[in-house]
Amino acid sequence: MVQDLSLEELRALQLQQELVWIDVRSPSEYRDSTIPGSLNIPIFNDAERAEIGTLYKQVGIQAAKERGLEIVSAKLPSFIKQIAEIGPKKAVFCWRGGMRSKTTATLLSLMGIHVYRLIGGYREYRRWVVDTLQSIDVAPKAFVIHGNTGVGKTAVLRRLKEDGYPVLDLEAMAGHRGSIFGQVGQAGNNQKTFDALLLEEILSLQQSAYVLFEAESRRIGKVILPDAITNKKESAVPIWIDMPMHARVEQILHDYRPWAYKEPYLQAFKQIKPRIHTPIAAEIEACMRSDRFAAAVQLLLEHYYDPRYAYTAEQRGNREGIRIVADNVEDAVQEIQAYLRQQTGGSVKT
Repeated sequence: MVQDLSLEELRALQLQQELVWIDVRSPSEYRDSTIPGSLNIPIFNDAERAEIGTLYKQVGIQAAKERGLEIVSAKLPSFIKQIAEIGPKKAVFCWRGGMRSKTTATLLSLMGIHVYRLIGGYREYRRWVVDTLQSIDVAPKAFVIHGNTGVGKTAVLRRLKEDGYPVLDLEAMAGHRGSIFGQVGQAGNNQKTFDALLLEEILSLQQSAYVLFEAESRRIGKVILPDAITNKKESAVPIWIDMPMHARVEQILHDYRPWAYKEPYLQAFKQIKPRIHTPIAAEIEACMRSDRFAAAVQLLLEHYYDPRYAYTAEQRGNREGIRIVADNVEDAVQEIQAYLRQQTGGSVKT
């Protein structure tokens, strides 16, 4: 039996029991954006979808339906088997809750396999994400990690998250490290994917006593932070991390692995090269080309990133918080954990 449910009804079911989302759109649509955690079992691949779309426009709807039926018939046994092997509670969706999800749900119903179908499809989910992000208030108290480039802010947050602390990892959701070199070696997410990941994370942490995230600029790679995060950052308690230069250089080398992406980093450097004093910029480039990456990183920190960070901090002004002096990420994590215990009366992770 096909059971059409609204997004609100399906999300309520998801909270009550295990529910698997199945995206039956084409692989390229799925890669572009989907409901987080969903599986892609496409009823048509990209070439098939393009062929049917062309028939629809050039010949007519009946010809497109007939060709669609022909394609589905050939792959029906494996298509049904893939979905049948998924747990008992599942919901299918396509772009707008139209033919693809309806066909899927009907075929499964004929085989005695119960599925829910999302009314309005992914388009309805995207509308809900946009509307909710515009109105949501991040409820928990916020602690925001600050510090010069290389102090390991992201590494600190990820360690805390691994230990069960309530963390919003904005860079992970953006697929970008937040610097001019941040896209290298990263897949990079678009705004739709970032928004969905962020909203789901915010909702999962709304009952937490507090939340931690990094003091990012409004733009991270290709995505823009919503007002819900930028406003929360302004009222958050800052945690400032200081670390010696050698440790910062070592952390950057560990995170960015310049020896593995030498040419992309050289191309990225061209974007900031004009902003650096010419002899220093030439020396940085020479170090990069001759694989003296530690020297290049230190010069970049001293002559580009640190001055920019100092200016930004001055503009922002010093707000009450805590300043942590650490020799490495592990020390910083332990200091932050101790500070959080103090601030929350022993309630460490929730």
